Amino acid sequence: MEFEDMKKIWDSQNSQPLYAIDEQGLHNRILSKKRLASKITKISELMGIIAYIVTGCFIFGVTLYKQNAGLSSYKQNGSLFMYILAVWLFASALYIVKIRILRIRGSHRFDRSMNGDLGHAISVAMHQVQLSLIMRWNMLPIGLLTALSISETGKSPWFTAGILVFFASAAYFSGWEHGIYKKRKLELEKLQNKLANS
Repeated sequence: MEFEDMKKIWDSQNSQPLYAIDEQGLHNRILSKKRLASKITKISELMGIIAYIVTGCFIFGVTLYKQNAGLSSYKQNGSLFMYILAVWLFASALYIVKIRILRIRGSHRFDRSMNGDLGHAISVAMHQVQLSLIMRWNMLPIGLLTALSISETGKSPWFTAGILVFFASAAYFSGWEHGIYKKRKLELEKLQNKLANS
């Protein structure tokens, strides 16, 4: 029996196409992916904000204390790079707060249909990719300012080089995490294209 004949029999018996998409199952899968992406993004944002603020406060406080206590290396050099680093960390935290607010506001423009939830999941995944990229590249100026502030206090050049290698390695290995987020976003975009073409 030919495939078309089998399909006609199936359709007539079940009044349902042979290759029907389980829309509810697909919608549940999309919702699951959206929830996972939202959860990871929320945690990443909050961890970034807290880490940058706490580290900035610590660096600012320690630098101010050492300057006021009259420790020679800090008194002479003014620890300019430490203050710049603290300001950079505060600015980074403020930037993450800003993009978090924009992400939350943008989530209200999606309807609660399967296509709307898929669009929302892609939007969150895109935000996650951008956030991980920003945090990855932010390690380079933080590492450079840290190395400059350490060299400013007269530490060994080897110690300064070690700090630079540490931050460069962290930026390199964070590329794996960024790759995972990009892959998830691509999967959602492929699903959106398949649904649009079917």
